[in-house]
Amino acid sequence: MKILVDADACPVVKLVEQTAERYQIPVVLLCDTSHVLQSSYSEIKIIGAGTDAVDFALVNQCAKGDIVVTQDYGVAAMILGKGAYGIHQSGKRYTNENIDQMLMERHMAKKIRMGKGRHHLKGPTKRTEEDDERFKESLCRLIEEVTHGG
Repeated sequence: MKILVDADACPVVKLVEQTAERYQIPVVLLCDTSHVLQSSYSEIKIIGAGTDAVDFALVNQCAKGDIVVTQDYGVAAMILGKGAYGIHQSGKRYTNENIDQMLMERHMAKKIRMGKGRHHLKGPTKRTEEDDERFKESLCRLIEEVTHGG
């Protein structure tokens, strides 16, 4: 088992590394050429620029039983299909039971945005210590389930 991280602008890379090191799980950070990452623990794979290049590389490199950290629902759907586990940077788990609903909500939100013409959407709220703690707890629970069967 390894943990793969869609590391382009991912706010939880350090938390993933700290947690993985505690459990002695290897980490692979995937990013495109426009991001510069450094790590004393993780393997870093820089993927050539291109739309979705990192996403496809991540899906290709993950295997059954791996854990994938991504905020991309499409990536999550593909890795679930390979028997991997998915977790969002918020700590929400991707499962076969919830991914279809998440994809539908994303699609509907995009349709609404596109239908409004000019729109001014607020970006995500500033990440808090509570957000980090929630993610870390969720990742630990997931690792425990995967390594010890629950």
